[in-house]
Amino acid sequence: MDLLLLSRIQFAVNIGFHYLYPPLSIGLGFLLIIMEGMYVKTKNPLYKQMTKFWVKVFALTFAIGVATGLVQVFAFGTNWSRYSRFVGDVFGSALAAEGIFAFFLEAGFLGLMLFGWEKVKPSIHYLATIMVAAGAHFSAIWIVVANSWMQTPAGYKIVGEGDQARAVVTDFWEMIFNPSAVDRVIHVVIGCWLSGIFLVVSVAAYYILKKRHVAFAKTTMKIGLITGAVTLLLQFISADSSAKGVAENQPAKLAAMEGIFTSGPAPMGIIGWVDTEERRVKGIQIPGLLSFLIHGDFQQPVVGLDQIPQEDWPKVNVVFQAYHLMVYMWGAMVAVTALGLYYLRKKKLQNQRWLLWGLIVSVGFPQIANQVGWMTAEIGRQPWIVQGLLRTSQGVTTSLSSAQVFGSLTMFVLIYLLLFALFLFLLDRKIKHGPTDEPEEMIYRNMYEASKTPLKTNET
Repeated sequence: MDLLLLSRIQFAVNIGFHYLYPPLSIGLGFLLIIMEGMYVKTKNPLYKQMTKFWVKVFALTFAIGVATGLVQVFAFGTNWSRYSRFVGDVFGSALAAEGIFAFFLEAGFLGLMLFGWEKVKPSIHYLATIMVAAGAHFSAIWIVVANSWMQTPAGYKIVGEGDQARAVVTDFWEMIFNPSAVDRVIHVVIGCWLSGIFLVVSVAAYYILKKRHVAFAKTTMKIGLITGAVTLLLQFISADSSAKGVAENQPAKLAAMEGIFTSGPAPMGIIGWVDTEERRVKGIQIPGLLSFLIHGDFQQPVVGLDQIPQEDWPKVNVVFQAYHLMVYMWGAMVAVTALGLYYLRKKKLQNQRWLLWGLIVSVGFPQIANQVGWMTAEIGRQPWIVQGLLRTSQGVTTSLSSAQVFGSLTMFVLIYLLLFALFLFLLDRKIKHGPTDEPEEMIYRNMYEASKTPLKTNET
């Protein structure tokens, strides 16, 4: 393999493994706000029990997410130094904002959220939970803003020439609110919420199936399915807006997503395979549907790959399959959520073992959707590392050898496998241990009542 391909694979492995964890942290943070908010409002100890359990899982995902995220910073300098030189001034401001608004916020309140339950008032602890969750969201926002600038650059100028050329920010707010930023931030954050929601749903289904912690599990399931239904609807609206933005700003990516080789009224693929040589999609398509979704008119033309130089085409079939797999995963989440809500309302969910297993497995649906969604976004932008400004081949570090990159890639894969095994072991142990059989307040109340009752003996 050549240096460029190996460097791309290594970065994909790094970012793909890292991206397993921040979505869980962000999604769980979102749910912790809901769960603890219900406890603060109702004083129902069940909600406190629920929050304390999921805080422990949040801490695990947060710790591994931070550790794996640090690798990305070094990867920019080692494998992509020419790219780093080009975007350094732009990314510097965005990543500095992430440090200020995200890491400092999380670091300042994380300890209080984890260990301050009995040391501060419930309202103060709830504030700490909100701040930690907000910090996790801010981290995602600034990273996606920086990545969106690579997709649709704005608010910059180019200084220098050749290898010394670099982008310099001329308008900070135009750079932040570049054409794709808002749509992509919303789409990514909602995807993160779904990761946390379906982890909660999966664990609740496991407890119901095993008939353990039943009250905890049913209440958790209800929260998970209701928030899941709302979030899936929001994701549908967000996806529609994002697709229209891609059609306007990155027509080559949209054409690859649906395998549109000829401009004109465009079909939407249900399932298929892209034959690049014959320049057509072999599979099931609905005529004109893409035109309708983008323009509101079945006959409105969509830009095809015939209007784009072939050297600027992405890997069409890879983008097509990744995009459609993301859509399939959304459909799978909708299906299990609808069925779960139906049987939960009928109070028959505990009897549907097939559905409970489906809900347990559903934890993987948003994770797959997030991974292939990023593949769609990043591979769909190729061969540009910064759209229209810098090709991927121009951003790689040329002083490295293929052997060096292959060696470090092998090391990363082994380390990540060990970390993933450790994560699964610790998560499994937390889930099997579960919450306490009773909320803590109920335990203490029962102990107090028992202490006031004389012990019965045979001496009476």
